[in-house]
Amino acid sequence: MSESVEAASNGEDTPGQAMPKGAAEYRERLYASWWTWPLPLIAAVLLAAEVHMGYPGVRAWLPYAVLVPLAIAVPLLLGRTKIEVTGGELWVGDAHLPLRFVEDAEVIARHEHRRALGPDLDPAAFMVHRSWVRTSVRVWLDDPDDPTPYWVVSTRHPEKLRRALLGG
Repeated sequence: MSESVEAASNGEDTPGQAMPKGAAEYRERLYASWWTWPLPLIAAVLLAAEVHMGYPGVRAWLPYAVLVPLAIAVPLLLGRTKIEVTGGELWVGDAHLPLRFVEDAEVIARHEHRRALGPDLDPAAFMVHRSWVRTSVRVWLDDPDDPTPYWVVSTRHPEKLRRALLGG
């Protein structure tokens, strides 16, 4: 197995989690957009209200205590993904890619996004896609031992990420 497809669990803290190896050249967290919050909250309150109308006592308030925090936790969990270029590596969540294997990086514009993630997508590609982020970067790999042709990473700042990957 090639170094470019190794897992991030190497016994050390990963740069995205605790201790970066030097200053990050690029750092971003893919927080869930504001519009992902109201729907789960409304659904949780309505479902809890339905149970509340049918049952007295503890069963009336228990759904509120369970469903509303759960509806808040889901968008928070969706926004945990970090993208970071530091220490000569690209970190996307727990996956990492040494920059020496990066051949090229191209910005996937908003109007090309659907096609790049649909008919033009290679099934062997590594993807980190968030539907609320409309731009991505395709990172072409130059590693003969790796069957992955490229990575597609959602990012709100594709030009900054591309510059950090290509070193300029």
